[in-house]
Amino acid sequence: MLSNAYIPYKGYYSSPFAKWQGSLANEHSIVLGAKTAKNFLEANDISPNLFDYLILGATVGQPHSFYGGPWSSALLGAQNISGCLISQACSTSTTVICQAATGIETGLYNSVFTLMTDRCSNGPHTIWPNPKGPGGQVISENWVMDQFNNDPWAKNAMIQTAENVAKENGVTREQCDDVALRRYEQYLDALANDRAFQKQYMFPISLQVSKKKSIRLEADEGIMPTTREGLDKLRPVLPGGVHTFGSQTHPADGNCGLIVTTKELAAGMSKNPKLDAQILSYGYSRAKKGFMAMAVVPAAQMALERAGISIDEVKVIKTHNPFAANDIYMADQMNIDVNMMNNFGSSLIFGHPQAPTAGRLIIEGIEELADLGGGYMLFTGCAAGDTGAALILKIEA
Repeated sequence: MLSNAYIPYKGYYSSPFAKWQGSLANEHSIVLGAKTAKNFLEANDISPNLFDYLILGATVGQPHSFYGGPWSSALLGAQNISGCLISQACSTSTTVICQAATGIETGLYNSVFTLMTDRCSNGPHTIWPNPKGPGGQVISENWVMDQFNNDPWAKNAMIQTAENVAKENGVTREQCDDVALRRYEQYLDALANDRAFQKQYMFPISLQVSKKKSIRLEADEGIMPTTREGLDKLRPVLPGGVHTFGSQTHPADGNCGLIVTTKELAAGMSKNPKLDAQILSYGYSRAKKGFMAMAVVPAAQMALERAGISIDEVKVIKTHNPFAANDIYMADQMNIDVNMMNNFGSSLIFGHPQAPTAGRLIIEGIEELADLGGGYMLFTGCAAGDTGAALILKIEA
C-alpha cells in the first residue's frame, strides 16, 4: 500500500478521442500529445519546471519514438528532465501511473508528469530482414491490426478471448447487448447539460491542418448511436459468438496526462487540495491462455487486498471493457451490479486508443468520486497477452 503518491485535483486532462481514420489520423501521436499537454499546463498556470521526470506511455510506433521520453518532455517545455517510455498495450496508463507513484513513494522522484498517447489510425507497417527468404523476401507486420488478430502465444484474436470467457461462463448475446445499451446510456449522461461532466476534465486538441485551415477537436468523434433495435439487427462478429460490433470497442486516437507527486506538492498544484486523489495500490494478473477478459478480476482483487479494503467499500468502479463480456464476468465473480459500473460511459463506447484509454477512465473516475464527496475508486482492465492491471485511488471524504 502506498502512502505519499497523489494526483492533484484537476492536475490531469484527457483529450477527446477521435474515431479511427478520423481527424487525428495523420498526426504524430507523441508530438500531438506533448503539444496538447503543454497547452494544458499553460492554461492551468502549471510550470513544466515543477517536474523532475516524465513517463511516456505509447504502444503504436511513431517516427523517432526511440527518443520518446526525453523528446516529449522537451516538447512540453521541460527541456532539462529525463524520461522513459512504457508500452504495455491496454494496461499502459495503469502501469505508467503505478511506476510514477512508486517513484514518488521511494523518493526517487518528487513530481512526475505522465503522458499517454497513441494513434491507432494509419498504424505503421514494419518489416524485418528474413535471411532465409528467397529473393530479398522480408518478414512484415501491420503494427495495429495484426496485434488485434493474433496473440503469438495464445494463437487467437482478442475477440476470441472474450468469446472463450463468454462460452465457459454462460454469457449470452442478450446480456452483451444489455450491457452495450446500458454503457451508451451512461455515456449520454456525460453529455447532459452541454457535456457538463466531460468538460470537467476534457481538454481540446488544436490542429493546424494547413496554412489556411485549423481544427479544434473539443468532443469525442465517431460515437455510434445505440438502440435496442439497432443492436438486435447486428450479426455476431464470429460465427456463433455473442459479441457484435455494437458490444465491442473500436480503435481510436487521443492522449491524456496526469501529474503524480507528493501530498505536499500536490496541494500547491491543486484546484482544491481536499479533493486530491491518493494512489493506494496496484494489482496485476494473467489469466489462463486465451481468456483475456478474465484478467480484470484477479487484478482488481489484488489491488483491493493491497489497499486493505473490500469491493463493498468502493464507491466508483471504472473498467476498460473492450468487450461486454468483461463487465458481465467481473460483475458475476465479484457480486456487483453490472449496471452501476462505468457511470458516464467507458471504452466500450468512446473507443480505445490503447495507451491513453485507462488514463481517461481513471480521470473520469476521479471526477465522479470528487462529485460524490470522496471515497474509494477502483479501476481495472484487461490487456494483450491475457493480462490485467488495476488501481485503487482514494479521495478523503
